[in-house]
Amino acid sequence: MNPSPALAPAAPTVLAPLIPQRADPHLTRHTDGWYYFTASVPAYDRIELRRARRWQDLAQAETVTAWQKPDTGAWSELVWAPELHHHDGAWYVYFAAAPSRAIVGGLFQHRMYALRNPSPNPLEGEWTFLGQVATGLDSFSLDATTFSHRGQLYYLWAQKDPAIAGNSNLYIAPMSNPWTLAGPPVLLSRPEYDWECRGFLVNEGPSVLKRNGKVFISYSASATDQNYAMGLLWADEQADPLDPASWHKSPTPVLTTSPTQPIFGPGHNSFSLDEDGQTVLLVYHARTYTEIEGDPLWNPDRHTFVKRLCWDAQGMPVFGDAGLAD
Repeated sequence: MNPSPALAPAAPTVLAPLIPQRADPHLTRHTDGWYYFTASVPAYDRIELRRARRWQDLAQAETVTAWQKPDTGAWSELVWAPELHHHDGAWYVYFAAAPSRAIVGGLFQHRMYALRNPSPNPLEGEWTFLGQVATGLDSFSLDATTFSHRGQLYYLWAQKDPAIAGNSNLYIAPMSNPWTLAGPPVLLSRPEYDWECRGFLVNEGPSVLKRNGKVFISYSASATDQNYAMGLLWADEQADPLDPASWHKSPTPVLTTSPTQPIFGPGHNSFSLDEDGQTVLLVYHARTYTEIEGDPLWNPDRHTFVKRLCWDAQGMPVFGDAGLAD
């Protein structure tokens, strides 16, 4: 009798974009069971929200404009990287915007702002503009996120320090309410490795994940072309997040341009949970080609991808191949 042939390993699943032409994606599963999604729209002129019962259905979900930029003023251009968060019974959107499209000293002129909506459903109700989230340093700033840890709300963002070479570093500060900082910025990370300094010296797009007794911060680095890549910071959950010594930094990137698929420059991610409430979803944008015509800023083809995050035996996240589901 011939032995049974060994089963061939299943081929990995190639990822396709979940939502086309949506960069800087932020996906959250709220306690009401709905998935809520926002991202930068190609025109950079508004904040758009959508929701679905299943994250797989978000591409077909109705979109609602929560806020439209004014024609003039300090926040009237280049609306970037909105995030939707729920704090103290209300919804908040954090975003960055600029007074013009001008580049001054090699940088855009973005500052960070907040909106509030007390409606249980953020696609309904009225959004109130709360103004700038001031950090004490008046310079290019963007990509704010918030997270609660051990009873304290924290603000985490990217900003240019004129005393530090490069475009942006990562900072953290406690908050006294969801739109006001309660302490000075604490520097957590600056571009220092080669993979963080390709094209531009950038640390930006932070996102927080708590799991396995640790607090993880993913972030993005380098120019937003095929060089864009993701890095990782982590601290023990009992450590003081405002102490830079609490944080460890990976010397190598955790997600890069796919070595197997035409998926280029993955980054600016967020984390969510699958419907089982346990499996972590990694949400990020990437391009599917590199031959960009004209100004890359106005190229709309950064698409939203979603894959399930894996873990190693030490409880560290394994981001895998940006072009494969497994």
